[in-house]
Amino acid sequence: MRVKEFNEEVLYADEDIIKVNQQNINWLKEMSQRNRRQRIRLCTHKSIDDCLHEMLIVHRKDTYVRPHKHLNKSESFHIIEGSVDVIIFNNIGEIIEVIKMGEVLSGYEFYYRISEACFHTLLIHSDFLVFHETTSGPFNREDTIFAPWTPAEEDNLAVEKFRQDLRDRINAVVAVV
Repeated sequence: MRVKEFNEEVLYADEDIIKVNQQNINWLKEMSQRNRRQRIRLCTHKSIDDCLHEMLIVHRKDTYVRPHKHLNKSESFHIIEGSVDVIIFNNIGEIIEVIKMGEVLSGYEFYYRISEACFHTLLIHSDFLVFHETTSGPFNREDTIFAPWTPAEEDNLAVEKFRQDLRDRINAVVAVV
């Protein structure tokens, strides 16, 4: 597969017919380990201006996805490999849903679609999470709103505390059920 590098985390497939196999996934996993934020995405759409954005994304286990929401966009998410909790929040940071997700044969949900703007994040359980994400374009950074009650990525101590707090909150809910 031919790719163009947009930056250290974003690649664009440079072919008219895009095919992905396990060897490509392994290469993306390797690439995810080479950057600070432990993630990589392979865009299969042509540019940020496209109306439909489709991406294969790899996150390492400790990747912090700051809770965020997308204005005027839907998002679908299909697990290819790994396991994750997708956490949905209300506007003040209360957990309203935890979607346990995994590969098709895992017994967990393997697909979701969000059609309204709601804060969400990921807590990854496997060494790698590989997923296919689809959203509407064009990409505009101002369409993504980060939750004001969450730490910035650069604040490592606060991020770890936030992630541990999330785990504790989820475990408390599971223990009650």
